[in-house]
Formats: sequence, C-alpha cells, structure tokens
Amino acid sequence: MLIRGLAVLLLFQFIGEGLSTSLDLPIPGSVVGMGFLLLALGLGIVRVEWLKAAAELLLSHMALFFVPAGVGVMVHFDLIAREWLPIVLATVVSTFAVMAATGWTAKSLSIRRKDGC
Repeated sequence: MLIRGLAVLLLFQFIGEGLSTSLDLPIPGSVVGMGFLLLALGLGIVRVEWLKAAAELLLSHMALFFVPAGVGVMVHFDLIAREWLPIVLATVVSTFAVMAATGWTAKSLSIRRKDGC
C-alpha cells in the first residue's frame, strides 16, 4: 500500500509539473497536481485508503521538509535583516487575512448545516 500511495502522489505531482510547465502557468506544478488529486479524490477515482500509508510516512518525517527553508533563511540572513519591516508586515497582515477567511468560512458552513443545506 505504501508504494502505491507514493506512486499515486508522485504521478499527480508529475502531471501538475508537466501541465504547469507546458502551459506556462503562473501556478506551481505541485499546486496544480494537488488540485487534480483533490478532484480525483472527490470523484472517487483515487481512494483515500491508497494514500493513507504514504501520507502517514510523509507526515511523520515532515520536520525534514523544513530543513531547506531553514537553510535558506540562514543563507539570506543579510537580505532578511535589510527587509525585515515588509516581511513582518506581510506576515502579520496575511495571518489576520487567513484567520478572517477561515472564520468567515466556518461561520458560513455552520449556518448552512443549521439550515439543513
């Protein structure tokens, strides 16, 4: 099951990268692939059971995926030191925007459930 799950994830990654590159999309291929994976899961083409073992393996090692980002921060520390104000402002504004969007979505879904829709 693990190999099949990893193969499915890599297949959708490959499809997304291929489409993003060939169509010159401004969206990263990994995001396109995730969108297609979501669509395939929703349509029942891919079953969650196929992905469960692979997802658990990847999640258990998630800390390793943050190492390149940490190294990037250390390598570009001088740039971050020069541009700290826009970075902090963007982080704070985007955090509140995501919190507001999440709250609005949760409220909308809660109202729909109460109405029986």
